[in-house]
Amino acid sequence: MELIVGTDCNPILEPAPERARAAALPGWRAALGAAAAIALGACTFGPSGEPPAMPVPVHYGVEPQPAQTVEALGVAQRFTVGAQPAPEWWRLFGSTELNALVEEGLRNSPTLAAADKRLAAAHEQLMGQIHSSLLPTVDLVGQASRGRDLGIPVPGGPNTLLYNEFIGVVQAQYTFDLFGAVHKANAARSARVDVEAYQREAARRALATNIVTATIDAAMLRAQIEATERLIALAGDQAHDTERHYQLGSLTHGDVLSARQNTATLEVSVAELRQQLTVTRHALAVLLGRTPDAAPPEPELASLHLPQDLPVVLPSDLLRTRPDIEAAEAALQAAAADVGVATAQLFPSLTLTASMGQGGFSWPLAMSGAGAIWAIGATVSQALFHGGALVAQRRASIDAYEAAVFEYKQTVLAAFENVADTLASLEHDAQALEAASGAAHDAREAFDEATSRHRLGALPAATARGGEQQYEAARLEEIRLIGRRLTDTATLFQAMGELPPGANGRPDHLAGK
Repeated sequence: MELIVGTDCNPILEPAPERARAAALPGWRAALGAAAAIALGACTFGPSGEPPAMPVPVHYGVEPQPAQTVEALGVAQRFTVGAQPAPEWWRLFGSTELNALVEEGLRNSPTLAAADKRLAAAHEQLMGQIHSSLLPTVDLVGQASRGRDLGIPVPGGPNTLLYNEFIGVVQAQYTFDLFGAVHKANAARSARVDVEAYQREAARRALATNIVTATIDAAMLRAQIEATERLIALAGDQAHDTERHYQLGSLTHGDVLSARQNTATLEVSVAELRQQLTVTRHALAVLLGRTPDAAPPEPELASLHLPQDLPVVLPSDLLRTRPDIEAAEAALQAAAADVGVATAQLFPSLTLTASMGQGGFSWPLAMSGAGAIWAIGATVSQALFHGGALVAQRRASIDAYEAAVFEYKQTVLAAFENVADTLASLEHDAQALEAASGAAHDAREAFDEATSRHRLGALPAATARGGEQQYEAARLEEIRLIGRRLTDTATLFQAMGELPPGANGRPDHLAGK
């Protein structure tokens, strides 16, 4: 065996490939002694568990972040760079109905309740492991048995021995954590409880976001259905007029078929919108912990107000506000502790045992002073040959740690990408909505003018009706973009994360521990 001392005073016992049989030679004792001296000198096994340094972008996207979006429907959203994330951000939409739905979902969701129970179970397992590893184990053992053994052959006598045995003892055992195996195992379990806590927080935030976006989608779909139904009514009137003109000979049968086709296409569209609304409402009911038949009514789209001031957390601070990044860091710490556990298993262990009680071959003898029994002992164990299993386990834990490092890096990069995409979406949403609202405004003016001229007899009814159809079609696109802008705003709040709960950024279940 050879001893390799890594960075941060991390001794690592590693068998050199070219010395595969060195464990059978006397020289291994010297290496083991050196390893023990280093370990007892306050060094720790394995990596520290600190997350790797990540490149911090100057700004999230390929282009610098603007101070605000363009103005659309009279609202320009302002980006406050360096601001703290909003904790209950859904309240910024100014809808009491939305607030009530989110609160109901956070209170009644089975998914969130299951996450709470998983976290509680992980915490109890951690407490059990810590208590059992730091304190001796004490057990009360009672035994009563009847046996038959071979006796000494006696001429003319029996050659077997029948006897009863009665024993009652208290046994105690304690294993000293000489090389930190128990400490590292407890640290690994604690870090995995942190992972559960951060995943629970991520589930809570995802639930709130899903409720908000489902509510927005339902309100948007209802508004689109109403606009499409008006288009169907207008198309029906247009088809009726077309058929009358065809009967009078002023239009062809092809014109009639085209008008009917337009009406049928709109009817297909509204049927699809109704299906989407039904599915969305069912999904919203389940998010709230209800059955689909108890889905809440969708609010009016106009009742959802677009937040104007949006916090943009600095990229360096995002590492402490997003629970997915915190969970990846906790998983990294657990993997680092596993390396320490696997390394410590290569070193000796010391266990003390003691027992005291009464015993005998009859109840009177077992209960008398002559039946007192006791034992005390110490066991030192050092792995010599396990077929390479311990070394393979250590190498596996190192590979798992390195995988956790890469997974942490990927999680951070994905978080940066998520924020960058959302910020860009909001800017493009505003630009698209500005153009769509301008088109809808112009279509409305054209429709109003055509209606006025029709009332004066200057235009036929079909022309005025066509102006309204153009307006409703433009309004459909405007409604879609209003909903998308609201949804992307909710996604940005989700992407920014939240201030870490508990003390010093630790999960609530371990705050102050």
